[in-house]
Amino acid sequence: MVIDREPVEMAMFPLESVLLPGEDLPLRIFEPRYTALVRDCLDRPEPRFGVVLISRGREVGGADARCDVAAVARIDEYVDAGAGRYVLGCRMGERIQVVEWLPDDPYPRARVRAWPDEPGPPVTAAQFRDIEDRVLTLFERIAAVRDVELPERDVLLNYPDEATDDIGKLLYALATRVPMGPADKYAVLSAASPADRLVALLEAVDSVAAMIEFQLSE
Repeated sequence: MVIDREPVEMAMFPLESVLLPGEDLPLRIFEPRYTALVRDCLDRPEPRFGVVLISRGREVGGADARCDVAAVARIDEYVDAGAGRYVLGCRMGERIQVVEWLPDDPYPRARVRAWPDEPGPPVTAAQFRDIEDRVLTLFERIAAVRDVELPERDVLLNYPDEATDDIGKLLYALATRVPMGPADKYAVLSAASPADRLVALLEAVDSVAAMIEFQLSE
């Protein structure tokens, strides 16, 4: 599921949420334009489309404004429910940049190019362990409020095998476990390098922790 650095045309699925590389994406398709998108994707050897955050507007009906950083979704399984309805099981892959939006005919389309991690300062093992500890501290605070017991660290984090040797992918995987809002998640997705992603994730964790403490103080 590799996109070239040269722009290529791709079907796009705008959502009111952000999906990071490595996440699973279940979808229920019923709107006619996205039924057409799915049918076209399934006719190709590699059924995939881009998932992009809506910056203004709604998912249903069109007339939305869209961000310019996205990720590729691969359709791993599907059920044709009839009457133009599909149930999809997708897996998010590489990050992409939108070069140009094309007319929504018959569904959203764009010219996109791959956006792999850019060079930057290295993220050390100590730095990654620190952000892990902060995330786990956040989980412990939430668990204490809900009076539940957390599983062991390795079970709770449970990184995918493909991420274990890639710090950029590990940061994505860790970010998917944090209950952050779309703006913070988009900042993680848009971070140019792993070092930038670490900073964005730290800010997101601090934001979520502050929100939890504020809610508890009311």
